[in-house]
Amino acid sequence: MTKGKPMKLLFLFSLPLMFGNVFQQLYTVVDTMIVGQTLGVSALAALGAAESLGWMSLGSIQGLTQGFSIRMAQQFGAKDEDGLHQAVGHSIVLSALLAVLLTIVFQAAVRPVLAILQTPEDIKPDTILYLRILFSGIPIVVAYNLLASMLRAIGDSKTPLIATAIAAASNIVLDLLFVCVFGWGIAGAAEATLIAQFISVVYCFFTIRKLTLLHPRRKDLRLEVELLGQLMLLGFPMAFQNFIIAIGSMIVQRLINSFGVIFIAGFTATNKLYGVLEIAATSYGFAMVTYTGQNLGANQPKRIREGLKAGVIIALITSTVLGAILILLGKPLLSLFISGTEEEISQTLAIAYHYLSIMSVCLPILYVLYVFRSTLQGLGDTVSPMLSGVAEFAMRTGCVLILPLWLGAEGIFYAEVLAWTGADLVLIPSCIWALRHRLTKSDDTKRNL
Repeated sequence: MTKGKPMKLLFLFSLPLMFGNVFQQLYTVVDTMIVGQTLGVSALAALGAAESLGWMSLGSIQGLTQGFSIRMAQQFGAKDEDGLHQAVGHSIVLSALLAVLLTIVFQAAVRPVLAILQTPEDIKPDTILYLRILFSGIPIVVAYNLLASMLRAIGDSKTPLIATAIAAASNIVLDLLFVCVFGWGIAGAAEATLIAQFISVVYCFFTIRKLTLLHPRRKDLRLEVELLGQLMLLGFPMAFQNFIIAIGSMIVQRLINSFGVIFIAGFTATNKLYGVLEIAATSYGFAMVTYTGQNLGANQPKRIREGLKAGVIIALITSTVLGAILILLGKPLLSLFISGTEEEISQTLAIAYHYLSIMSVCLPILYVLYVFRSTLQGLGDTVSPMLSGVAEFAMRTGCVLILPLWLGAEGIFYAEVLAWTGADLVLIPSCIWALRHRLTKSDDTKRNL
């Protein structure tokens, strides 16, 4: 990432990540399709009711492991093998401890949180069962995200792609077997997902075994307070950022639950396609973190500025094209998630497509958010992105509480777009300031040397 044209590098690095994200989305998309088509609207709503708490656990894990990988990317860019080994070793120990803690916390939170969210009683048992099984696999999720982050930190985006492709294929087969053949219902969908994720962990593990650069030594597993603090300063703000966004989603979910099962099902169907909307955005985000971190370690501030410009251009083009495609194909895609009576299908599809159309038109706002946020993270600034998460939370929560008073249920649809806008208002000025001031000092230092 420290040599060559930034736009080409970012795009080629992102491509495997995009395909990997496509396969990763198949975990939840296939679960939702099979559950919605086989078990009906109520089961689809039960999955939707589990979504915000499920995202809170996944977002916390991804934030922590991605934060740890920033340190690895910087050490790799600086060609500091000793520092890279230390970062890997400390990240493994921290991740193991956090996996245990998060499993306990989220298992304990299931019933109280669903009660706070006023989850309808007729879908609550299925939602609890799904979350219990899902949270029992938190150590598996931590392991995959850590291993994938380690590989991306050194510029390998292909191995996570292959791992998720294998896992996604396994998930489809297991979903059909557990839900359709064995009749295990919503529990079968959750179990299929966990087994598939474990397969992706095994593949990444055996790949890393061949890379001595990522092998921690025994001494690297003994925690040093200074490095431990540095990793937590990178990882915790990113985890907190996702955590606070998830809290906002829970507040939205509580309001959605008050509109009944049909509205929950429609909102859930669109949220599964929301993952498709985000596929390229998250890929560009991972690419920008790695690119920025490696070039910061190599003391090449000019390349970081060039990379940001290239990233914004790619993001705007991609989001415009993807939004147009989803507006054109939205209804047939959403229909794959919905079954029931003719009236139920019609009502659910109308809700889902209206929400999808609004998000598709405003998609460039989300893509710009990912590029600027990831650039800051690659620079080692995880506080500004955390503050953007707070702004996103405030905007989403305020809008979802106020707009429905004027617009009814439709007001909920605009809360998501306005939340992206709130985050951008924090991230763009912060990133411009960092590029003008922090990197200017690096330029001066480089000239003096």
